[in-house]
Amino acid sequence: MRIYVLGSLDAELNGVPILPTAAKPRQILALLAIYANQVLPVSALMEEIWGDNAPRSALTTLQTYILQLRRCMEKALDGEPGGSKELLLTRHGGYLLQTDPGNIDAHEHDRLSSLGQRAFDQGDDQRAADLFRAALALWRGPALVDVRTGPLLEIEAMRLEESRIGVLERRIDVELRLGRHAEVLTELTALTARHPLHEGLHAQSMVAFYRAGRPSAALDVFRNLRTHLVEELGIEPSQRLQQLQRAVLGSDPVLDADAGTTRVLDRFTR
Repeated sequence: MRIYVLGSLDAELNGVPILPTAAKPRQILALLAIYANQVLPVSALMEEIWGDNAPRSALTTLQTYILQLRRCMEKALDGEPGGSKELLLTRHGGYLLQTDPGNIDAHEHDRLSSLGQRAFDQGDDQRAADLFRAALALWRGPALVDVRTGPLLEIEAMRLEESRIGVLERRIDVELRLGRHAEVLTELTALTARHPLHEGLHAQSMVAFYRAGRPSAALDVFRNLRTHLVEELGIEPSQRLQQLQRAVLGSDPVLDADAGTTRVLDRFTR
């Protein structure tokens, strides 16, 4: 079984599509996949589907949705009796989707990201970059982009997006440590436009422009960030970003060091 949530929802079993067409069974499948190998209480599934307005028939309706998911699985199992119940298990007070963690793209993203972070912390920059790229390559669009989301899936979609941005930021930091500032400039220009309030990406853009011999462009990045922060949030950039701006203005040698933005900024706070 393979289930994909990092983009549009998709699912297959033995190479056969098992994605239901109805909105609510799709919603349940997505939640079960994200919590694969964990028991999801009936109350959590009801909250996801109906919020605080569950009808009196909610339990019966939920059981019908679970039955629909199992029927989709049985078609892929050539009608093997009871085979779907070994994948979508009934447990006391809830349901559990049983599958290898690597079969869910969100779980594989988390695994690769953790391995990348370990390599990053150990200073193995090339391995970290490769692992972060592999994690990011699993994304095919915004998480759960075509799934109706209730309160639980909404939280999970936000968590996954935050994780993606975090991994992206760490991958670029590694690229800067590897001296690839010229290669990441175009990407950073697009990212800062897409995330006009994200200080980390703007800091990376400033360092990349400076190392590419374009300090005026680095200062423009800071000015654009400050404009958005002041106009939209009424706040100034953080002290570390202001110190980075002063370092660019003063051509501080620390900016030429073979280090990622995280380490550069850390030096300002010692």
